[in-house]
Amino acid sequence: MIWKLLFPTRCPVCDRIVKPFGEKICLECLPKLRTVTPPWCMKCGKKIQGDEELCMDCRGRKHMFDRARTLYEYGTAAPSLYRFKYKGRQEYADFYGEEMGKYLGEFIRRVSPDVLVPVPLHRKKLKSRGYNQAACLARALGKSLNLPVDEKLVKRIRNTAPMKRLNPTERQNNLKKAFNIGRNDVKLYDRIILVDDIYTTGTTLDEISALLKSYGVSEVYCVTLACGAGL
Repeated sequence: MIWKLLFPTRCPVCDRIVKPFGEKICLECLPKLRTVTPPWCMKCGKKIQGDEELCMDCRGRKHMFDRARTLYEYGTAAPSLYRFKYKGRQEYADFYGEEMGKYLGEFIRRVSPDVLVPVPLHRKKLKSRGYNQAACLARALGKSLNLPVDEKLVKRIRNTAPMKRLNPTERQNNLKKAFNIGRNDVKLYDRIILVDDIYTTGTTLDEISALLKSYGVSEVYCVTLACGAGL
C-alpha cells in the first residue's frame, strides 16, 4: 500500500494517476478501449465485415500458427500501446493482462496450452528499452489465468529492422533466420501460445511458429493486445 502511495498507478488511457485509487484504469476511460467483437477472422482474429470466415489476408496466404485472437481494435489503443512499448509504462501490463484473461480466457482455456511464450526482443533493443513489452504482457496474462510463462524458449538472434514501414515481402525477408530456440527441451511442450502486443500481418508470429513446429511442437496459437481491421 505504501509503495502505491509513493508510486501511484497511471491510467493506460489518459496516463494520469488512476482515479479512484486502487483501480488499474480510470473508470471513465474504460469505455474508450474497444474490444474486438464478432465477426472476426477465424484464423488471425481481426475484426471483419460480412459472412466470410477469413479476412482477405488469411484467404490469400497460409499462416504457420494454428489460430490467433486479439483483444482491442488498434485505433482505440494506439496511444496507450506507444507509451507501453516505448515510454516505460510497464505498469500498464497489469491491467492489460487482466483484460486479456477476461476476454480471451475462454479461447485460451480451450486451447489448454502447456506454456505462454512472449515474442522476444533482440538483446540490443532489450538493453536500450529496458524491458520486453511482450514479456510483461505474458507474465500478467499468466498470473491472471495461472499459466506458466517461458521467456527463454525463443530468442531473437538478428536485430531486425522496424517492420511498420515494410511491405509483406520485405517483412518476410527481414525476419529470415531472425529467431532460434534458446533451450534444448522444447519437446517438453506440445501446445504453445505466443504472446505479443500488436498483430499486423502475422509475419513475426508465422516465423516463430514455423521454428517451434520444426522442433516438434504440435500446435502454436497466438494472442495479442491489439490489431487492425481485416476486410
